[in-house]
Amino acid sequence: MERLNIPVGISDFEKIRRNQYYYVDKSGLIEELLNHEATEATLITRPRRFGKTLAMSMLASFFDIRKDSRELFCGLEISRNAFLCEQWMNQYPTLFFSFKRVEGLDFAGAYEMLSVVIAEVYKEHLDLAEDGRINRFDREIFSRIAGRSASPGELKSSLLLLTRLMASYYQKPVILLIDEYDVPLAKASNGGYYREMLDVVKGLLQVLKDNPFLKFAVITGCLQIAKESIFTGTNNFVSDTISSTRLNEFFGFTQADVERILADTDMACRADSIKAWYDGYRFGDFDVYCPWDIMNYMRDLAKNPDTLPASYWKNTSDNAIVRSFIDHAGFSITAKLETLMSGGYILQRLEENLTYDALHASEENLWSILYLTGYLTRLRKEELPQPLPDELSALKIPNAEIREIFQDTILQWFDDGVKSWNRKALFEALWKGDGRVLTEEIGKLLRRTISYHDYREDFYHAFLAGIFAGAGFGVESNREHGEGRSDLVVSDPAHGRTAVFEVKYSHTAAGLEGRCEEALRQIDSRGYGDALKDSFDSVFCYGIAFYKKKCLVLAK
Repeated sequence: MERLNIPVGISDFEKIRRNQYYYVDKSGLIEELLNHEATEATLITRPRRFGKTLAMSMLASFFDIRKDSRELFCGLEISRNAFLCEQWMNQYPTLFFSFKRVEGLDFAGAYEMLSVVIAEVYKEHLDLAEDGRINRFDREIFSRIAGRSASPGELKSSLLLLTRLMASYYQKPVILLIDEYDVPLAKASNGGYYREMLDVVKGLLQVLKDNPFLKFAVITGCLQIAKESIFTGTNNFVSDTISSTRLNEFFGFTQADVERILADTDMACRADSIKAWYDGYRFGDFDVYCPWDIMNYMRDLAKNPDTLPASYWKNTSDNAIVRSFIDHAGFSITAKLETLMSGGYILQRLEENLTYDALHASEENLWSILYLTGYLTRLRKEELPQPLPDELSALKIPNAEIREIFQDTILQWFDDGVKSWNRKALFEALWKGDGRVLTEEIGKLLRRTISYHDYREDFYHAFLAGIFAGAGFGVESNREHGEGRSDLVVSDPAHGRTAVFEVKYSHTAAGLEGRCEEALRQIDSRGYGDALKDSFDSVFCYGIAFYKKKCLVLAK
């Protein structure tokens, strides 16, 4: 593999270009935005890890009047439009900042972080406070905001004041770039202070309403919060979501991008596995890969060409949205989740105008949030056996990485839930050799699970291990003893007893008993139980067979 400077976790456009890190050219976004110059505000919503912050950093470098960015953009697509570059490159005062750090356990903590972010923005523009044209009152407010002693009203109006002062100082209207505008609201929703934070964010976004000092604004986020909730009064406002097509080639890597990366790194042999793991996102008419995953995998391949794909997305997020979704699952949601996990698709109405305080208000909202945050994607019409009504969308899990996130989250949900479920009768039956009661009790738990892997043995193996985990027993999977490995051994050393399980899957309900008997013969012929008799006073051997959400347990 050719050694390239693969940037991972770097969203600073100037740093990437000045250090000659590998960069996938997305500068065409600039021209596309300027083709719609009359738009007062453009809201771009995409899932996290799809390059929004890097794109905004690029825009700031291009427009900011305080910079000379010709070298940074040399050789990029936008540099071929000399007329546009002459008109716009480093020609306008530009205000760029991100709300991604605004969070807290309570409103006071989050508000403090917000005041820190705004103060840092003000300190980047201290020259404004020295302008002889600024009046004494504005200078005093500027000083309080920069010093984090502003009143709530002054903080809410801080962006409006700053754009006015910048326009006065530079004698040109301001380009405003706000990254991750909805992070404070997402954190507030989780923390229980949504209404208080919504009031503050609405105040800050007054900057978008009839502001004569604004050239235009670009705002990015994960969700398109309903306009009437947060952008009230903003005229000429355009939203570009993952259902749109206009800007989607600039957020995520297209097939052409990935093919070029693989050619540059001499890794074309990895194309199929990369596609299976990181492709599958459908934004408008574009199929895109997750850039975060691709760059991480390229970096790891550079270190070790034998590296297998991994879930990089999972390692940078707690995936609380998926867990929250599963926690709210009823019968309808559970059935649809099982369809998705088995590789199928579901039909669902989607709502793109949401508010964070209403995400769990309906099943429709729950599916919509999974779609908008990248955990589900939409099938093309030509992929469906028949046309759909306009109000319905066909949704599926986009790739192997996201399927693994669902699987791990479901397992953790089951592990957490089973500890609070009453398993007393199950444990008593386990140490009595009572297969009938075990069948009943395990069946009850099985009906409470969310199945995946199309009901293969690995699902049932993990399910069975989860039942006994955290209950004070020793739980060993595929332990080696006798002439092979049994599927599960549950031990109670304090009472000198252990139980051996051999797990089988049946293709029919009628075949459960035969598969159980087969499991018991395997335990007997390979001596799974005999090998444990020297260590325990009592050894119980069970053959267990599953068919979908039915099970049968037979004791030896």
